[in-house]
Amino acid sequence: MVKAHVSTHELVAGRYRLLDVVHRETNRVSWYGEYADGPAGSRPCLVTRTGLPAGLAEEDARRAAERVLRMSETMARVCPGRVATVLDALAEAGSLWIVTEWIDGLPLGQLIDQRRVLRPARAARIGLELLDVLEAAHGEGITHGELSPGQVFVRTRGPVVVTGFGLAGATLAPRLAAPAYASPEQARDERIGPAADLWAVGAILYTVVEGRPPYRDRDRPEATLRGVDRLPLRTPLRSGALGPAVQGLLRKDSRERMTRPTARRNLARALDEDTHAVPAPRLRRTSAVARVAGPRWAGRTVVAGTALAVVTVAVAALAATGGLPGAERTAADGAQDRPAAPSTPAGEDGADRVTGVPAPGAGTPSSAPPPAASPDASPSPAPTPAPSSTAASPSAGAGALPAGFRVRRAPEGFSVALPEGWTRLDTARSGDLAYRVTFGAEGDPRTLAVTYSERVGPDPVAVWREDVEPGLRGTDGFERIGAIEATTYQGYEAADMEWLADVDGTRVRTFGRGFLLGGNRGFSLRWTTPAADWDTTVNRQALDAFLRTFRPAPA
Repeated sequence: MVKAHVSTHELVAGRYRLLDVVHRETNRVSWYGEYADGPAGSRPCLVTRTGLPAGLAEEDARRAAERVLRMSETMARVCPGRVATVLDALAEAGSLWIVTEWIDGLPLGQLIDQRRVLRPARAARIGLELLDVLEAAHGEGITHGELSPGQVFVRTRGPVVVTGFGLAGATLAPRLAAPAYASPEQARDERIGPAADLWAVGAILYTVVEGRPPYRDRDRPEATLRGVDRLPLRTPLRSGALGPAVQGLLRKDSRERMTRPTARRNLARALDEDTHAVPAPRLRRTSAVARVAGPRWAGRTVVAGTALAVVTVAVAALAATGGLPGAERTAADGAQDRPAAPSTPAGEDGADRVTGVPAPGAGTPSSAPPPAASPDASPSPAPTPAPSSTAASPSAGAGALPAGFRVRRAPEGFSVALPEGWTRLDTARSGDLAYRVTFGAEGDPRTLAVTYSERVGPDPVAVWREDVEPGLRGTDGFERIGAIEATTYQGYEAADMEWLADVDGTRVRTFGRGFLLGGNRGFSLRWTTPAADWDTTVNRQALDAFLRTFRPAPA
């Protein structure tokens, strides 16, 4: 297995700087990185290191890198926007390094690392999007052959993005990485074709609904491959309507395996049956105001007292004087915060360290269309975007941050990009079950508050409507703007709420987004500015950066 022993900020090939690990799987590690982009400075990228077989000749390693680049060019032509754009591929020190444009999305492998499972309907939607990509590849005679949860990125808006084309066949090894997702014919080191990719789709769907792969990843890849070839499939227990598709795709004999058209029909049927069996509300069209605004939400928090009670978090704009009722308040420099893990050293402010870890999957609020329907919701026609007077954010695009922004990691368990000069203004805590961290700068009236709670209800819209808003109504000048909107954020169920309030004689405007991690855990973000300055370019840039870069640490 490839170990993530490359030191932070080390340069690969003298030009790609590794900043933080995004995902690990057997024999493969991916980093968030940066590369020089001329006078414009550095740009984010995804750098993936895959171990090559021991003793592989230098010339063969070079040809493997060339194969990846060649396959990338073909896939970019036949499936634009659905396959990660490869910027560079090179062999160095026994490993194959692949550099792609940064993907604003969450790898499925990260959901699995967080022990999250998906509803069958949501998994079916992902499966259908994977089949679209594979259909384009197979039409060109290309077999992926290395498909795994770490190669599939789920975005907030738009279909999944796939990485890793060109790895299969680059060497004589039956599979370079993630052997738990190898097909039986790969495990036997036989010639593979499109059926191997269909097996991998079945294994991925099994994993995301069951919470574990169909075949256990053992200590040694060869042991894992033997299990895939010889052991019976563990019966899926949570697949529901997805069960026939999963079991059909995981037939060991490739000649009996479900074909792509049949798999598509079965996945579409599973999506339809799940949607009708458990009706989910259609997502309302996101208003122009909501698309301009950024994320901010506060969930339930537990307070100290004779008994633990669930209460809502006060307005983030009042962080300088308010706090979590009954909660411990700590110094602004974070000195009394929960200590960081040894692998997360403190930065210059004593609370956060500068990293380069943007959160995938947030999109650009000022220029993107309204969010697509949640994978859990009934399919509906794409809505017509509401008119907006807001111009596109200059920071929109390939994940670049506005000048002066750097990503900071908080020891509580999240990271987010902040403007230069911003630091922790206040920390409020309610034991180990809830906290709120407020960021800002002296002389800057804007704030970003991040709240975490382990007592959040199962419906993010209800959390806003029933838990948060009643407490906000006592705030001077409180006025909600528009409806509470259900949405998705980084693949999580989420909801947005926006409101106005009066703080120290100033009318302020707040946009909140809360999202659920599962297991009663949730994060919320609140972005508050003077109402008169809400729509300025600098504020839209800040919103864009917060949305795209916030990331909860894996559980």
